[in-house]
Amino acid sequence: MKVELVRVNDAFHFEGSGSSEVKVHTDGSPDIGGSNLGVRPMELLLMGLASCSAIDVVLILKKQRQDITDFRIITEGDREQEADTMRKPFRKIHLLFKFTGNQLDENKINRAIALSMEKYCSATAQMEALATITYSVEITAA
Repeated sequence: MKVELVRVNDAFHFEGSGSSEVKVHTDGSPDIGGSNLGVRPMELLLMGLASCSAIDVVLILKKQRQDITDFRIITEGDREQEADTMRKPFRKIHLLFKFTGNQLDENKINRAIALSMEKYCSATAQMEALATITYSVEITAA
């Protein structure tokens, strides 16, 4: 896997690309001179984790003919500053999986999430070595 990051302006706005033609924009916070023209890099890590699992879950639930009308994941990360550095990596990450649909099977949803988190999602495998990752589920009838 290979990505390219290109500086867009004379501050902290960057455009990234990978194997697809889709561009992703990142930027620093206004506190350091950024312009809010993209997501923060640490937010992007959480988005990557959530989207990796989301793809797995949707693939599994489509095969099981679950009628999902809305699906979102709210991801929160707690960061701790490392001693003698400015680095603040995630130490705890929680994903809230929220589903709305018609006659959704709670057992199938829970199983799909567990499979993603424990077997399929490479982003989870990467990040769980450094952070405790937990999740919860909310299901609402359409």
